[in-house]
Amino acid sequence: MPIESVDNRRLYRLIAEQISRLIESGEYRPGSRLPPERTLAVQLSVSRPTVREALIALEVEGWVDIRGGTGVFVLERPEPAVEAPIVTPAITTSALPPPGPFEVLYARDLIEPDVAALAAKNATPEHIAAMAQALGDMVCCSASDPMNVEYDRRFHQYLADATGNGALAQTVQTLWSMRTDSLYLRLQDHFHNEAIWQRAIMEHREILEAVKRGDPKAARAVMHKHLKNIKMRFVSNWQEE
Repeated sequence: MPIESVDNRRLYRLIAEQISRLIESGEYRPGSRLPPERTLAVQLSVSRPTVREALIALEVEGWVDIRGGTGVFVLERPEPAVEAPIVTPAITTSALPPPGPFEVLYARDLIEPDVAALAAKNATPEHIAAMAQALGDMVCCSASDPMNVEYDRRFHQYLADATGNGALAQTVQTLWSMRTDSLYLRLQDHFHNEAIWQRAIMEHREILEAVKRGDPKAARAVMHKHLKNIKMRFVSNWQEE
């Protein structure tokens, strides 16, 4: 029996490609609504978060329009332009699709609670001042201000720096480069509003207070709660328009 190659593309990407092929074949026509997320999950034998990631990828690529509280609608695709062939080098590299938002959250929840705990042990006054400044910027920033993502990133990076462990600081930096991918940001856009932003600020304040007290156990717990709350928001019903 010959060995078969293993498709190592991420599951959400495979689901997105399958749906896009159905759209191209006319199974779902422009203006029509896709089956509900729950129905797609059952039909495809995957989780609803995986379906959600696939739908977000399709939205980013212009295949569908996700209308909160209404459904997911197929968009009219422009005819592809005819381009001259491009000569490519003989040796090429192919990259995996970016990790889905739930993969990123899972990885963050494995690492960042322990980052917070170690920061509570090792943070200097300078580290705490930097985190407090980032939190202050978050407080002064509205949910609609695109800088809120940058201030959020700074808080978590300063927290990682406070561990005194360069490998952890670099790991958090890498995770946040994934956190700012277009797929993650588009998913967040569907659930982001002022009330959620204010809750996120409160969660960051709890993390900072635990670090200031030098309480590793509390710091680990509040960071885990923060990341769990993000995931719960992402798996809730689509935000009403």
